[in-house]
Amino acid sequence: MLKKVLRGLFTLIGLILGYLIGALILNGKYFSEVNSIKNNTVEMVLFLAFCVLIFGIIFFIISPWINSLVLKFIDYVEKNIQKVPGSEILFGTVGAIVGLIISTLVCSSFSKVSVLWSIISIVITIITAVIFADIAIKKREELIVFFTSFRKAGSNKDKKGKGILKGCPKVLDTSVIIDGRIFDICKTGFVEGTLVIPTFVLQELRHIADSSDGLKRNRGRRGLDILNKIQKELSVDVEMYEKDFPDIEEVDNKLLKLAQVLNGKVITNDYNLNKVAEFQGVPVLNINELANAIKPVVLPGEDMVIQIVKDGKESGQGVAYLDDGTMIVVEGGKKHMGETLSVIVTSVLQTAAGRMIFAKQKE
Repeated sequence: MLKKVLRGLFTLIGLILGYLIGALILNGKYFSEVNSIKNNTVEMVLFLAFCVLIFGIIFFIISPWINSLVLKFIDYVEKNIQKVPGSEILFGTVGAIVGLIISTLVCSSFSKVSVLWSIISIVITIITAVIFADIAIKKREELIVFFTSFRKAGSNKDKKGKGILKGCPKVLDTSVIIDGRIFDICKTGFVEGTLVIPTFVLQELRHIADSSDGLKRNRGRRGLDILNKIQKELSVDVEMYEKDFPDIEEVDNKLLKLAQVLNGKVITNDYNLNKVAEFQGVPVLNINELANAIKPVVLPGEDMVIQIVKDGKESGQGVAYLDDGTMIVVEGGKKHMGETLSVIVTSVLQTAAGRMIFAKQKE
């Protein structure tokens, strides 16, 4: 549809250009001296129609080539704009408009002096617009604080628990939505910035929720419920990203591409996605790493009271668990299955997948 509209538009431009050129030729001094066509109205009309027709046909023929250039330029601009945060575009546009207004008011009084000054005024106007746009982008945080300060009076109660959302966008993947802990983390206020929910993640959740497998179906519905709770109950800014990457098949790769486009971070608890993101240089916030980081610190030599619940992988080992799910491997604990023991911590192994404590029975 766009190609047809552009082709018709360029053809119309060709017709208008043909008329203007024909009229210019007829009014030319040298043309009137050599030809007597200006004395004949019918010949003038035919000549104008000929010019209009010729230029219309020419532009109609070359319009597909012009269309391809225009569409490539639009696609290039669109891809580059996607990489720029919306706040930068907004403040840059406002700053450029302010710069244009100021420079136009200053230069308008001098524009009638000479043609050279008119050219200088145009250059000054462009430079001023660029400077003001750059200043507005760099000072956008201060401008946000300045303008929002006028709204604080009389509305502190409504604004309680809310603030200026800072930080880069956070893209949620399917696993972290189904996990559900992201709701509690956002509720505490530790997550700053906009939470981005891509449509391809919603589609994956919907497919999981429609699965014939009961377990998968429940997981998908839980993920959709978590999203609704985040959007309705929290003061976090949530944005739906509707664009897709049709040339990329896997959802995980689309998430990483989206994070690169938005200059944001991916929130996940997928260990494999975390490793791929590190390889591609995409920042990742791993929920499991956060959970491990806030677990109580256990040092070798500390005493603990635990209950052996199952066998370990190695011969004679027994396994116990803390309240937060941390696994404790006890040497010689197999023979004390079901008993409560006092043990001493011998070592602690910390990995991205979790924390493992090794201990032995206290003598």
